[in-house]
Amino acid sequence: MPGRVTVHEAPPEVGHTVEPTPAAVFRLSALGDVVLTTGVLDWWHRTHNLRFTVITREAFAKLFKHHPAVERVVGITPPGLERWFRTANELAKTYGDRMLLDLHGTGRSLLLASLWKGQVRRYPKHSLLRRLYRLGRFDWAGGKLARNSVPQRYAMALDTPPPSAEQLRPKIFLQERELAQARIFLLERGVSNGERPLAALHPYATHAAKAWPHENWFRLVDLLEDGGWDWIVIGQDRAPFLRDRAGARDLTGGSDLRGSCALLAACSVCVTGDSGPMHMATAVGTPVTALFGPTTRAWGFFPSGEHDVVLERALPCRPCSLHGDSGCVRGRECLASITPEEVYQALIQAASPLRR
Repeated sequence: MPGRVTVHEAPPEVGHTVEPTPAAVFRLSALGDVVLTTGVLDWWHRTHNLRFTVITREAFAKLFKHHPAVERVVGITPPGLERWFRTANELAKTYGDRMLLDLHGTGRSLLLASLWKGQVRRYPKHSLLRRLYRLGRFDWAGGKLARNSVPQRYAMALDTPPPSAEQLRPKIFLQERELAQARIFLLERGVSNGERPLAALHPYATHAAKAWPHENWFRLVDLLEDGGWDWIVIGQDRAPFLRDRAGARDLTGGSDLRGSCALLAACSVCVTGDSGPMHMATAVGTPVTALFGPTTRAWGFFPSGEHDVVLERALPCRPCSLHGDSGCVRGRECLASITPEEVYQALIQAASPLRR
């Protein structure tokens, strides 16, 4: 197959009296978008008896490991994307006899669909409505967008009306071995023997406008330590600014996706901005305290965990972008005005029902 395309096969599913119907799902990026497909696939598996070939970026393939709804993952790396016509043609030849669920809605997925032999179903992406709301902040547009989360929009490729956001909550299926390895990993670094609650801090953002100020993270660490909490830093970044303070607790770049999920599962709460790790925490059942600035509920990415807490400011300039990549003339007030004390109280609220 042209480019770099890797196929990860899952073991056959057992225990079903009726063989699941094979289907294909296409979603390349970004991390959070891909994580949000996991609960939808589980829902379709249980309600439509479908089992999926997932076509995604190779970097995200491990998210679907042990997922009962997934029979294989076709992982695509950049060389495959650069030669997309040839890659799409081979994908259509190999898997095109089944239904394709396009959960991406871009030029690449449209090209793949044009070559596909089977039925193609798409979700309502609301691209025009999102842009209208961002530019004009029309209440009617924001209200319509806020009715359904991104997983609910995904589900509308097959189900209208969609199930609740809670029924589509993302799910990453970790094995006990992975959870045990995470506990050992933490103990080896002197972190959390279970006597103190543990907070995962994800202080990084793909775009600077979505990042909480550095000084606020330092103050939050003070509050955590004064309150008897332990804490770790997770995520990927070239400039891990908490490393001097965190020492061995700074796990930035220290684990792969499944390792990070297992670490999150060991925590009492995850504090983060609007990010992929926010959805990973929800997917392993760890409560989230999320800080939303340039992005809002209308985009569909609010966390859906039972105990999750979202902190945001009702400012007339929000939302200012679709992905948090716009400039700001107000000193990022939407995030800078959220105090460490507020975040500390919110994380206690989020973690209290499950506090270890």
